[in-house]
Amino acid sequence: MGVQSDHDEADSPVANTKAMLPALHALLIQVFSLLLCSAAVFILAAAFRFQPPLYVAVILQAGLAAGIACLRGMDWWWWCIQLLFPPAIVVFLAVGFPPSYFLFGFLFLLLLFWSTYRTQVPYYPSRASLFPFVRDLLPVGKAVQFIDIGSGLGGLVISLAKARRDAGFTGVEIAPLPWCISYLRAKLSRSNAHFLLQNYMELNLQSYDFVFAYLSPAAMPGLWQKAKSEMRAGAMLLSYEFVIPGAEPDLCINTGDNAPILYAWRI
Repeated sequence: MGVQSDHDEADSPVANTKAMLPALHALLIQVFSLLLCSAAVFILAAAFRFQPPLYVAVILQAGLAAGIACLRGMDWWWWCIQLLFPPAIVVFLAVGFPPSYFLFGFLFLLLLFWSTYRTQVPYYPSRASLFPFVRDLLPVGKAVQFIDIGSGLGGLVISLAKARRDAGFTGVEIAPLPWCISYLRAKLSRSNAHFLLQNYMELNLQSYDFVFAYLSPAAMPGLWQKAKSEMRAGAMLLSYEFVIPGAEPDLCINTGDNAPILYAWRI
């Protein structure tokens, strides 16, 4: 049995991509799978005069890409994307959608997800059942300052602002479309909630008593370092569903049947 050297591993087309952004990682896997399947089809046609049907080649490429994504340790939703992407492209081309549809779809997704490829924080809407558990953590009779980083459509911030008019509530969102929707919702409902179009990493958290986040596992270590360096003593960091590696939470709150856990860390 041979032993693979570090040099051989570095030369692999899909090696050393774990440190890459997941979107770039997925793209390289998809391109590698396409090239490999195309080479296999060419060899079959040239050597054996056998031309597999298009749907067979597409299914093989999709399965190969999903398998590589699994072996590379990518999250399960990337397996699904790799599996569905090639057949979807073939279907769209076969149906003959006008090019403008793809442009509108691209622009919509761009405004919705914006820099998800860089921040590794997709759009995660929180459940309505979360609201009373967050509200009950806020001390009564104290004008606390609360911020939701990655506030999405603003539902949690607006609900809290309605329930606690004596406190200050802010949402910060980097994607233009969710921010615009939350901003308009606050204006139309005459809410005292404020929404910022900004990257939360560029925002100082020192003035907030509660920082709420529903981000992603990839973002939690950076958020923890930022919270420890900026949040004042006694403030509380809240995370819906995702834990901070190596940091034991002070509270773990069950927010309902089959619902994510709300974690809390006292700074």
